[in-house]
Amino acid sequence: MSETLQATDDVEASSEASAEATAEPQSQSKTEDLLVQEGDIAGDYLERLLDLLDYDGDIDLDVESGRAIVSIDGGEDLAKLVGPRGNVLESLQELTRLAVQQETGVRSRLMLDIAQWRAGRRAELAEMGRTTAEKVAASGERARLHPMTPFERKVVHDAVATVAGVHSESEGEEPQRRVIIFPKP
Repeated sequence: MSETLQATDDVEASSEASAEATAEPQSQSKTEDLLVQEGDIAGDYLERLLDLLDYDGDIDLDVESGRAIVSIDGGEDLAKLVGPRGNVLESLQELTRLAVQQETGVRSRLMLDIAQWRAGRRAELAEMGRTTAEKVAASGERARLHPMTPFERKVVHDAVATVAGVHSESEGEEPQRRVIIFPKP
């Protein structure tokens, strides 16, 4: 009889382990499904916007690093949707996030890029962050960078982290929040 109980316990333990193993992929699948849904909602919202403005653009949807990514590429008019220093792009991104939230009931972390502006800006900022960090490492003097958006600061922090002998922190209040690069003692 104890052998029967042991066998039952083994089957239950095996079932629990199997349920735990399948719960994680199902959870990841649900998260990815939600991100795909966010991208679809955002794509529809932005498609209507482009139609209202009579702008040409191709919308590409992707999921990357736990966030929905929506890109609009194409027509020459799209530069107007980026604006100076990406100000219009940031506003459109926030409006798109709100549209997604209204439909899903969940706060979105969606990232919007128009005419590959963010991709180009990311490369510029990464280079600036690396070169400034190298100067700080060589001189031993800290450097204060100009105010940046959260997206821009993250790119700079990531670039600084690749340089030995320095670290970075953000200081200040939005919209004047900036990155400070310090030499390590």
